Order: sequence, then structure tokens, then C-alpha cells
Amino acid sequence: MRKIDKRGKLEAQPFSFRITKNRKVFIHWNGRQILTIKGSAAEKFLASIDGVDAQQAQLEMARVTGHFKHGTERR
Repeated sequence: MRKIDKRGKLEAQPFSFRITKNRKVFIHWNGRQILTIKGSAAEKFLASIDGVDAQQAQLEMARVTGHFKHGTERR
């Protein structure tokens, strides 16, 4: 199997998510909200992480968020 997380950044589990009552999904990276998903995209995301281990869930959240971090973010 090909190693996807070559630099080991997802081992610290930087991504997390929260689901609201109206089925919106908020994805967080190191405690900061970076993405909101709603509707069919949220349902698709929730189906993709249902029953997977933590590492696979981290990979799925990284895939959904795309390239959000480019080094120009303020701290």
C-alpha cells in the first residue's frame, strides 16, 4: 500500500468536525474552523467517514478541505 501521509502531519490528528442539528458540518483544523459543509455535500462527507478509523477520517477531512493552507495566514 502506498503511504499517503508521507510527512506524518495527520498523526497528530489536526482535523476535527462538528455536526449541528440541521446537519451542517463544521470542519476544524487545530481548533480553528476552516470549512462549513451543508446539504448533499455534508451527507456525502458523513457517509464517507461512517465506520472508518481515525487515520482514515483524518485523510477524508484533509481531502474535503483541499488546499486551504498556503503560508500566508496570519497568526
